[in-house]
Amino acid sequence: MGLFLSKIVEALTAFSGSDPARILMLGLDAAGKTTVLYKLKLNETVCTIPTIGFNVETVSPVKGVTFTVWDVGGQEKIRTLWRHYYQNAQGLVYVVDSADVIRMAEAKEELHAICKDIQMEGVPVVIVANKQDLPGALKTSEIADQLDMLSFRDRKWYVQGACAKTGEGIYEAMTEMARLTKLFQSKR
Repeated sequence: MGLFLSKIVEALTAFSGSDPARILMLGLDAAGKTTVLYKLKLNETVCTIPTIGFNVETVSPVKGVTFTVWDVGGQEKIRTLWRHYYQNAQGLVYVVDSADVIRMAEAKEELHAICKDIQMEGVPVVIVANKQDLPGALKTSEIADQLDMLSFRDRKWYVQGACAKTGEGIYEAMTEMARLTKLFQSKR
């Protein structure tokens, strides 16, 4: 009987450990969130239109790791709805357009507003510094400075340069998200 019960507990533990981590993918409009998501899901570049609402996909970017990724539209009118997606988030992938220097202050403001919400307390952040292939794209260190990442003392964060169209940097970003998510889950 004891062996039987221990097998049940083992099976339940294995099952609960395989639940996908809930990852939010946020950022300003035209940053490339949907392109990143479908590069992960399909490993191809898809033609996208501005997201009104959200896209949700289950992806396994790293062996043994599954994410349910919520890609929520970034238009200014939609951003007020972001907070409705925060509950139970285990990671935040924040996508920025590295070449859109003019809107970097706006991206910073939105990122800090997200991270100040009580539901996002301690949630790890991976910044996908997208569009690194474009002329004038800021380096990852410059983006970290522009977004004032050093002010985040209550959470782990990482900045990864990327190009969603080619896939460069996307899997590295998700590998880091997997590592940070596991750390976050172990502390809960």
